[in-house]
Amino acid sequence: MHINKHLTAFLTLFVILCFLAIESNAQVLTGTIRDSKTNETLIGATIGIKGTNIGGVTDINGKFSIQVGQDAPFTVVVLYLGYQSQDVKVTSLATPLTIKLVSDEFVIKEVEIVGSRISEKQKEAPLTIESMDIIAIKETPAANFYEGLGQLKGVDLTSASMGFKVINTRGFNSTSPVRSLQIIDGVDNQAPGLNFSLGNFLGASELDILKVDLVVGASSAFYGPNAFNGVISMQTKSPFYHEGLSVMTKAGERGLLESAIRYAHVFQNKNGIDKFAYKLNLYFMRANDWEADNMDPTPQSTVGRSNPGGYDAVNRYGDENLTRGINNATSLNQQVGNPGLGRWHRTGYMESDLVDYNSRNLKAAGTFVYRIKPDVELTYASSFGTGTTVYQGDNRYSLKDILFFQNRIELAKPGKSFIRAYATHEDAGNSYDAVFTAFLLQGQVKSDANWSRDYRNYWSQKIAAKVRNLPGYPTFTFGQPFNFDQANAVLALYSDSLLLWHSQASTVANGTNIQGDKGYLVPGTAAFDSAFASITSRTVFGEGGSKFYDKSALYHVHAENKFSKLKFGNIDKDLGLEVTTGANYRLYAPNSQGTIFSDTSGRKITNSEFGAYLGLEKKFVSDKLKINLTGRLDKNENFDFIVSPAASAVYSINKDNVFRLSFSSAIRNPTLADQYLYYNVGRAILLGNVNGKDSIATVESLIDYFDSATLDPSKLVYFTADPIRPEKVKSVEVGYRTTFLKNIFFDASYYFSFYTDFIGYKLGAGDIVFDPATPNFISKLQFYRIAANAADLVTTQGFSAGLNYYFKKFYGLSGNYSWNELNKQGSEDPIIPAFNTPRNKYNIGFNGREIDSYFTLLNFISDKLSFPVKNIGFSINYKWVQGFDYEGSPQFTGYVPSYDMVDLQVNKKVPAINTTFKVGASNVLNNMKYQVYGGPAIGRLAYFSVLVDLEAKK
Repeated sequence: MHINKHLTAFLTLFVILCFLAIESNAQVLTGTIRDSKTNETLIGATIGIKGTNIGGVTDINGKFSIQVGQDAPFTVVVLYLGYQSQDVKVTSLATPLTIKLVSDEFVIKEVEIVGSRISEKQKEAPLTIESMDIIAIKETPAANFYEGLGQLKGVDLTSASMGFKVINTRGFNSTSPVRSLQIIDGVDNQAPGLNFSLGNFLGASELDILKVDLVVGASSAFYGPNAFNGVISMQTKSPFYHEGLSVMTKAGERGLLESAIRYAHVFQNKNGIDKFAYKLNLYFMRANDWEADNMDPTPQSTVGRSNPGGYDAVNRYGDENLTRGINNATSLNQQVGNPGLGRWHRTGYMESDLVDYNSRNLKAAGTFVYRIKPDVELTYASSFGTGTTVYQGDNRYSLKDILFFQNRIELAKPGKSFIRAYATHEDAGNSYDAVFTAFLLQGQVKSDANWSRDYRNYWSQKIAAKVRNLPGYPTFTFGQPFNFDQANAVLALYSDSLLLWHSQASTVANGTNIQGDKGYLVPGTAAFDSAFASITSRTVFGEGGSKFYDKSALYHVHAENKFSKLKFGNIDKDLGLEVTTGANYRLYAPNSQGTIFSDTSGRKITNSEFGAYLGLEKKFVSDKLKINLTGRLDKNENFDFIVSPAASAVYSINKDNVFRLSFSSAIRNPTLADQYLYYNVGRAILLGNVNGKDSIATVESLIDYFDSATLDPSKLVYFTADPIRPEKVKSVEVGYRTTFLKNIFFDASYYFSFYTDFIGYKLGAGDIVFDPATPNFISKLQFYRIAANAADLVTTQGFSAGLNYYFKKFYGLSGNYSWNELNKQGSEDPIIPAFNTPRNKYNIGFNGREIDSYFTLLNFISDKLSFPVKNIGFSINYKWVQGFDYEGSPQFTGYVPSYDMVDLQVNKKVPAINTTFKVGASNVLNNMKYQVYGGPAIGRLAYFSVLVDLEAKK
C-alpha cells in the first residue's frame, strides 16, 4: 500500500505515543474488602489514599483496583456504610490486600447510599453520561440488559426484530445508527460491509458486562469520526478481578431460551502474585421472533384498504405502484374506456412468507491477559458470533447464518495508556433481501408490464360492459362532459360487485397467458419453495438472485497515553495538568463481489482514514474548576483534513453541586455505502457517490413528461449530484448536577446543535435513452437513489432531566424526561435526513436492591402478620414515548404512534447456593407497539431466569 506524507506523519506520532505509553510510570493497588464476621465481600465500599483525592469503589465481588501514582509505603482509608472506618498501612504493591471491616452496631438502619450509586465520573463529566452498573444490569426489568438501556435518560431504543435492537441518542435515529458509535472494551462493534452496528448480536454476554456508559452528544475528540451523536461504551469484567464460574439460563414466552456460561481463572507466580488470567464466554439464544404483519397502507400508496383493486401494504412486498404508473386507469379516457378499473396492484407476498422468524444467536469469546508488570497488561481477545435474525435498513433483510469474527491485541496500563489493534471480519452467510425476493418471485413468472396488461385486457373484455350496465351508471356522449360524480356514486353502491370483479381480474392476471408466462407462485407449494430456494441462493450481481455475498473486513490501530509528568531520558518535568494524546488508523476492505458495492469485474475497494488528538485538563480555583480542551485532526483518503475542537468547564461548588458548560464538534465520514454502494433493490439502484453523477432527471419532471399528451422532452429537468463529503456538527451543552437531602441525585442538561452537510440521498433517473424510431419516446432509463449532501443548515435542541431518590437503604425511585426538536430553519431541502425521534418521552421507575429487613403487612391489625424479607430485589419501570414520523426508505416511511409499556422483575438471592432466581416481563401489559415503521409490533415477553455465580476463593 502506498504510504503518503500524511500517513508518514501519523505513524511518527503513533511511535511517539507507543513510547510514552511504555515509559509512563503508574502504580496499581489491588485487593478485596470483606465482612470480618461472615467473610462476605462488600460491594460499593470506598477506598482512598489518605491525604489525597485518589480512590475507588469495590465491584460486585468486593474487589478494587486503583492507580495510586506513588510507591509504598502509604496509608489507605476504607469506608462502608454500616461499618467502622479503617486505616490500613500499605507497605508493598506486589501483593493484593485483603481488608476486613467490623460492623458498627450503633449505625441506624435507615442510611443514605446515594454516594455509592452515583459515580464521580458521572458527577464531574463535561458531557451527559448515563450509566448502567453491574447490579443494574442484573436487575433490569427488561428481558435483557441491552434492551434495558432504553430506560436511560435521552436514549432511543429501536427494535427491528427480537434479535436486532439499536440504541441511539439525540435524534436522527435509524436502524443503521451510523451517527452513534458502539464500542466494547474499546473495539468498534460496526459491521464493516453491511454498514450497521451489530447491536448486541456480536457483543458481550450479560454475564461478562461490568458497566455500560452512554456518552450523549458529539464526542469525536477521543472516540473518532463516528461518535457523531454519542457513544455507547461497554466494559467487560477483568478475569483478574472477576474469577470463577457463572452460569445463567433464561426461558420465556415465544419459545425464548437463553443460556450463558462464563469461566475465569487466575494463575500466580511462585511469589503468590497474579500473573496470568483468562476468561471464556459462551452464549446461546433462540426465540420465535415478532412477525412484521402491518397491513396498513403505506403513505406512498395512492389508494387505501377500500380500493377494490388492492393497495400497497407496509409488510406486503411486490404490491407497490408499478413503474411509470402502468397500473393506473384514472384519467378521463381510461375511466370512460375502462369504467371502475381505477388503480390495481399485484398480489405481493407477506413478509412471513419470505423470512425466517426462528431467531438464533450463538456467541463465543476468549480473553487472555498477562501482567508484564503489576500495572502493565498484555491482552489477546477473540470473539465469534453467528445467527439468524431480521434486520431493517433500506429494505427488510433476512440475516441468515451470518458470521462475525473479531480479534484484539492490546498492551495497556489500565486507566493510563494503551496500544490496541483489532480486526473485524464478516460473512453474510445465506442472508438475502426479503423485499427484493418478492419482486424476483413475481418477475420470474410474469413481468409487471405483462401482468398489468392481462389485468387491463380482462377488465376491458369482460367487466367494462358490466359496469356500464349498472343501474344509474351515466353514459358517455362524445363532445359532452362525463358525470364523474354520478359514476362514483353508482360504483359506491355496487362496491361488492366491484370487489368481486377485481378479484376475478387479479386471478386471471396471476394465471398463465398465451405468451407462456407462468402463474402466481402460492406460498407453501412446491413451486414456490423451489423458486424461493433458487432466488435466495443466488447472488444479486451476476446470478440474478437476492443473496448477499459479503466478506468485508475492518482493521484498526489505536494508541493513547495520559500523563501529568513528562519523562523522557533525563527529563522529568511536572506539567501541572493532565495531558491526553492519541492517534488511530483504520482500513476498510469491503468484499461483496458486486452484490452490495461497486467491486465488480475484479475491482478491489479499500478505504483508509487516520486521526490524531490532544487533550489538556487542568483544575483551578482550589480544584473546583476543571477546564478541558481537546483538538482532533482527521483525514480520510477521499476527503480533506478536518479539525474538530472541543472545550468544557466543570465547576464544583461543593461535592454535591456541579455546573458544566461544553462546546464540542464532530464529523462523520461517509460510510462505505455512501461512497461505493451499488445495490439493486428491484425498482431502483442505490448508488454511492464518491465521484459524483450528472444528467439525472428529477422524479417530478419525469411524472410531468409521462403525463403529457405529447411526451415532451423539454419537461425533463436534470441535476448533478456533487461528490459526497463528510457531515459536521457543532454542539453547545449546559448542565447541572446536584445531590440534596443526602439521598437525592438530580441531573439536567440542555443542548443546541448545528448540523451542516447532512448525508442523505437524491432520487432521479439516469442513463435515459430516447427511441430513434419513435421521437420523444424514452425507451430506456434507470432509477437511482444517490447519496448526497444537504445544502442547508439545520439545528436541533433538546432538554433532559433525571432524578434518583434513594431511601431506607434498599429502595430507589427514579424518573427521567427528554425533549428533542428539529428545526429545519425553513429549509425544504429533501436531503435532510429523518430526525426519527419523539418530541417527548419519559420513564418512571421503582426498585429495591438486596432487601434485608422485615416487611409488615397490615401491622395495625396484628404484629403476627410481619414476616422477614431477605435478599429480595425488584424493579418496575413505566415508559411513555410520544408518536413521531419515521422516515426510512420509501417503503418504510410513516408514523409511529405514541405508546407506553411497563417492565418489571422480582429476584431472590440464595447465598447458600450462590444462586439468584429472577422472574419478570418486558411490556407486561402486552401493549402491542411499533418502535420503527415497517418493523413488527412488539408485545409482552415474560421470562424466568436462574443465575449461579461461583466466585473463586483465594
